[in-house]
Amino acid sequence: MKKLINIRHIALLLLFLITGACGDEFLEKKPLVTPTTETFFETEEHAIQATNAVYNLLRSWEVHVFSYIAITDIISDDADKGSEPNDATFLLEIDNFNFDSRNVAFSTVWRGYYRGIYRANLAIQNIPDIEMDETLKARLIGENKFLRAYFYFNLVRWFGGVPLILEPLQPGEYEQPRDPAQAIYDQIIQDLEGAAAALPASYGGSNIGRVSSGSAKGMLARVYLTLQDYPNAEQYALEVINSGEYELFPDYDLLFQEAGENSSESVFEVQNEAFEVGDGGSQYNQVQGVRGTPNLGWGFNRPSDDLVASYERGDPRRDATILYVGEVLPDGSAIVQDNPNMINERYNQKAWVPDHPGGLGNGPGNIRILRYADVLLMAAEALNENGKSAQALPYLNRVRARARGDRSVLPDITSAEQNELREIIWRERRSELAMEQHRWFDLLRQDRAAEVMKAVGKDFIEGKHELMPVPATEIDLSGGLIQQNPGY
Repeated sequence: MKKLINIRHIALLLLFLITGACGDEFLEKKPLVTPTTETFFETEEHAIQATNAVYNLLRSWEVHVFSYIAITDIISDDADKGSEPNDATFLLEIDNFNFDSRNVAFSTVWRGYYRGIYRANLAIQNIPDIEMDETLKARLIGENKFLRAYFYFNLVRWFGGVPLILEPLQPGEYEQPRDPAQAIYDQIIQDLEGAAAALPASYGGSNIGRVSSGSAKGMLARVYLTLQDYPNAEQYALEVINSGEYELFPDYDLLFQEAGENSSESVFEVQNEAFEVGDGGSQYNQVQGVRGTPNLGWGFNRPSDDLVASYERGDPRRDATILYVGEVLPDGSAIVQDNPNMINERYNQKAWVPDHPGGLGNGPGNIRILRYADVLLMAAEALNENGKSAQALPYLNRVRARARGDRSVLPDITSAEQNELREIIWRERRSELAMEQHRWFDLLRQDRAAEVMKAVGKDFIEGKHELMPVPATEIDLSGGLIQQNPGY
């Protein structure tokens, strides 16, 4: 019943032929689509395939693998580059904040996310004209609006204002200026509100894994929290909670293994599957896996010393998050061996997957984008900021109670003083969501990036490094319409 999007991966090849002309750069001065779209968007099955093609990009190298991990985890205080010292030095530049606009990480995500936006725009433009079931049509358009909003949400948090493209570009339209960040956020909110109205609360059968109304509302809560609009963040987080569609998965250790995929806690996660022939998984797992025997990963995204030290005494989430040398792999198959070429090695256990078909780069582990625990903590934070500290405590304590299980650790929080509780919630978010690519964005929206980065010895420049540099290639291709971010 799980991982529906991968089941249709062969059918997607037809759409890939149609969209294959989308070149390496968003602003390439050549057509991004061939005329065959006129013969493609004709049937209900075409509409489904077009939507699945957008989901498919969520597994890609450009969207959720090396560069994504670099500018979410490695850039933060949660992680260091990892691997061997001289391997992938562009990641070391990001870890140390001495990168510039030529660093490949930025051009990679820019290209990948705009490719996703292009495919979503193609579907949103053409699906309305297909004669098909109207309920399904509205749902598919809603799914594409959610995915477009998600792509733009990451882009605007990384780069600030970016070109806002809402339909497939035609020849002569490729030189586009940046739109203000607020315009991007307004469109994200509009898309997510449209998705929330059109999408079902849940799915069954082969459709499990598609975005739902809860996915859209949970993402709206995150967007409003980012904008420090706490009343709206509270509203949407509570709508997800009060829907009754979600509950915490009972075992935090198992949550990040196959048993926890598409569980009661899943609000939005990227679907991966390891087929014998490949093409259903992602390299997300491989790049973070144990380097050398027994797991044969690349060993990047090393949990930092600062993260290790940040947990409360006895917090079992630390051992569920970090995989150490000498530790037995989660499936019991082997012991993690010391790699003499790595310094103080440890690994992101949340990204670990067992042996699987289709090659090492075909990782089957789903990528958790939004969990119910996150929604509970967003509700707690928003309520506290809205002067409702006592109402925030039950949501915070639900997360702590699940984490401790039957252990005598992580007691309930009883303090309701706003400033103290704010710090407690922030720390709880770090412990609960560590190595899940949220920490950097949390520090930015909390206006703490400079303080925290400097405290761990990173060369962070206030007023510059809150935003990433726009890729130099995109500035060149725009004909000068795109201006660089301050300080680069």
